[in-house]
Amino acid sequence: MQNQTLPLILTFGVSDPVGALGVQSDLAAFAAHGCHGLSVVAGILVADSAKVENLHEVDSDWMADQARVLLEDMPVAAFKVGAVANVLQLAAIAEIVSDYPDAPLILDPFLTALPDSGLADEEMLSAIRSILAPQTTVLMLSQSELGRMAETWREVSDNDSAGSLLEDVAELTNAGCQYVLVTGTRDEHGACSNTLFDADGVVAKVGWQHLPGPFVGAGNTYSASFTALMACGMEAPQALFAAQEYTNGALEHAQRFGMGKFIPNKFYRG
Repeated sequence: MQNQTLPLILTFGVSDPVGALGVQSDLAAFAAHGCHGLSVVAGILVADSAKVENLHEVDSDWMADQARVLLEDMPVAAFKVGAVANVLQLAAIAEIVSDYPDAPLILDPFLTALPDSGLADEEMLSAIRSILAPQTTVLMLSQSELGRMAETWREVSDNDSAGSLLEDVAELTNAGCQYVLVTGTRDEHGACSNTLFDADGVVAKVGWQHLPGPFVGAGNTYSASFTALMACGMEAPQALFAAQEYTNGALEHAQRFGMGKFIPNKFYRG
């Protein structure tokens, strides 16, 4: 027997009975990268492989207690924050992670499987921007999600403009977010990429080839892989490429367990 040697990652998110989303998906991806996942549940989904039907919120104090007890017992190499249920939970998470500034924090707050993806609540969008993004190492969101968030600080949204995209990213990096990873950006030729920005602009870009699906949990797989790679000591620009390679393989080997969507195979390399 020996003391813990694997990097430990604490993930906040929803519990998905299918295992395609949220903390269950994170734990599988962490394990595939040689990390051990610790999970704090913010909500419980009622879902199958086709759709999410409902979300039951966990009390924010109970959620915070889950995290505090774990953190008093074990050293954590990184944090991941996925979709949570309300602003009180966001505030509690922000307070908790502020005590661990040296651990990378990957924030992937929007869950496309939810009916509104979490984008309908302006209070949530503002809270993500104001209290959690400033502590974040990498904020991961799609170009449309960035545009929706930008509506909370500017009147006109033009996500087709490269200038607007850079201005929206700058708003987040100027507030303290170290990197912003925007998925699904398109160049003048229509090519799709995932692009990593910092305060100086584009840091790295990797092309993304669309695969036939439909999939559930593709974005979750990507952000969990990214978190695990950073927990193992990889820098964000290198993690961008490695996480995409892993996610692409998981999607190419995805499986259909029910009558709904394909689920990424986190252990395809095994």
